Amino acid sequence: MDLSLAGMWGAMGIPAKLVIVTMVIMLFWCVYVAAERSLFFFASRSQSRMLAGAIGAPLKGGDLESAVKMTKGEAFKKSYLASILGAALTEYASRPDQHGIAAAKRALDTVATEEGAALRKGMNMLATTGSTAPFVGLVGTIFGIINAFGMMAESGGGDLTSISGGIAEALVSTAVGITVAIVAIWFYNYFNAVIDEVMKDVSVSSAELVDWLEKDVLRRSEVTAAK
Repeated sequence: MDLSLAGMWGAMGIPAKLVIVTMVIMLFWCVYVAAERSLFFFASRSQSRMLAGAIGAPLKGGDLESAVKMTKGEAFKKSYLASILGAALTEYASRPDQHGIAAAKRALDTVATEEGAALRKGMNMLATTGSTAPFVGLVGTIFGIINAFGMMAESGGGDLTSISGGIAEALVSTAVGITVAIVAIWFYNYFNAVIDEVMKDVSVSSAELVDWLEKDVLRRSEVTAAK
C-alpha cells in the first residue's frame, strides 16, 4: 500500500474521509478564531493602555467633560477601557455627588460584564473543538477498523498487507483528531490567560476611577463650603 498522504487518502472509505474533512474544517475555524482574537486583543489592549496614560491629565485637572469626550474619541473606539470608563464618567457627570458615584459603580459593573462577554467571543468554539476533536477522530478510527476487517474478509486472510489500508485509515484519523484538539486547547488556554490579564486591568482601573470620584466629590464639597 502507498503510505503517502495521497495514497492513504485514496484508500480511505467515504465515512472516514468525511470525518477527516470535518476535523480539517474545525482546525481552520480554530485558526480563524485565533487570528481574529489576536488582532482584536492587540488593538484593544494598545488603545486601552494609550487611554489609561492620556486620561490622567484631564482627571487630575478636574476636567470631567474632556475626560468623557476622550473616552468617546475615534482613537479609542476599540478600547475596552474606553467603554467602561466612559459609561461610569457619563453617569457621574450627570450628577457629581454620592448618588452619581453609586450610578457610576453600577455602570462599571454592567459594562465590565458586557466587555467580558465580548472578550470571550469565539472561546466556546475553541473549547468545544478541544474537547470533541479526539472523539471525532475516534469515529474515523472505528471506520478504519471496520475497513480493515472488510479487507481481511475480502482477501480471506489476516496478513498485514491485506489490512494495512484500514489500519492506516484508523491511525490517520486518530492522529488528526489529537492534533486538532492540541491546537484548540493551546489557543484556548492562551486567550484565557490574556482575558484574565485584561480583567485584572479593568478591576484596577475601575477601583482607581471610583477612588477619583470619591475625591472629586470631596473636592466639590470643600469648594462649596468655602464659598
